[in-house]
Amino acid sequence: MNKRLLVLAVATMLIVSCSNNTHVISGKLTNSQPETYLRLDQVKANELVTVDSVMLDESGSFSFKRESEDPVFYVLRTHNESFLTIIIEPGEKLEIVADYDSLNTPASAKGAVGTETMLQYNKELNFTLEKMSALSDIYMQNIENPELGKIMEELNIEAEAIIDEAVVYTKKYIDENLTSLVSLFMLYQQVSPGMHIMHPLNDMDYFIKVDSSLFSLYPNSEPVIALHEQVNEIRARVAEETAGTESTSAGAVAPEIALPSVKGDTIKLSSTRGKIVLLDFWAAWCPPCRKESPYLVAAYDKYNSKGFEIFQVSLDKTRQDWIKGIEEDKLGRWIHVSDVMYWNSIVVPLYKIESIPFNVLLDREGRIIDSNLRGERLQEVLETLLK
Repeated sequence: MNKRLLVLAVATMLIVSCSNNTHVISGKLTNSQPETYLRLDQVKANELVTVDSVMLDESGSFSFKRESEDPVFYVLRTHNESFLTIIIEPGEKLEIVADYDSLNTPASAKGAVGTETMLQYNKELNFTLEKMSALSDIYMQNIENPELGKIMEELNIEAEAIIDEAVVYTKKYIDENLTSLVSLFMLYQQVSPGMHIMHPLNDMDYFIKVDSSLFSLYPNSEPVIALHEQVNEIRARVAEETAGTESTSAGAVAPEIALPSVKGDTIKLSSTRGKIVLLDFWAAWCPPCRKESPYLVAAYDKYNSKGFEIFQVSLDKTRQDWIKGIEEDKLGRWIHVSDVMYWNSIVVPLYKIESIPFNVLLDREGRIIDSNLRGERLQEVLETLLK
């Protein structure tokens, strides 16, 4: 082969290589205003980074062209209320038609298999969200109803059934898309703020399954690396907790808790020695926890004068939400503490908490008597202990 042909062959190889790594995102947004922008954010490990933006032309058309060696998560955004999460692989050409103010429900999105799959999943998820929203409306309509406790119990049963359905179809989508970043996206979907469909502890097998598949395929992808690190942390935590199961078994002294109260001063669990104490783990974002509130109030009213105390630990994400929940459910008479660290709270591994509400009942020496006393069961046990 002469030099001229060799150079031509190399150039052709480079062109093919570049084109294989190029992905294109284009389309048209209806009802857009003149000189408005469409932003392209890339999903990194723990943040969104704006990587490009374009001004829409008079017809609302746009086009992005970028290079990547691996599939990429992007968020297309016109404004804070109108955005669309997409997945695109090298070589794909995604074409989108949507309303400027409703990017999250595009009229069509074709040319990127991962994005199309995500949109199919989102349709089922939206049905779930509508069902949960209807339950929330019923709760709000009955907030002053004297039968609220009974109503909440019924709503909780319905909510659990709805979430169980969501878990089933989410796992089905994951199983069908294990080699796609779609499976990672589905691990972190929520039915309400803070209430995830899949939980890293309850559904650990799926987190491991997705990690095992994607980390071998895309070891340089930041979202995949973040999942891999999370799975390793979960495994380490489970191993550590399994090694110390006796610390939270019946008869054992409850591990010490020392956390800030609503006022900011640190209160220790051991400060309640001498009383029968319900150590209760909850959060304002947790409907099943809120359902238990009337039962806690009734038990406290009846037995506090006989030596009963409640030490309530919140897994809320913000101090504002925590305090608002206390006020709305009228829980302010007993002890409240929290590090406001959500599932990263220090109490989660300490008490091996996999879901909330969760509680343990302690005797006057701080030893564990029983656990998970829900509804009327709490008063039945207290009646026996405090005769």
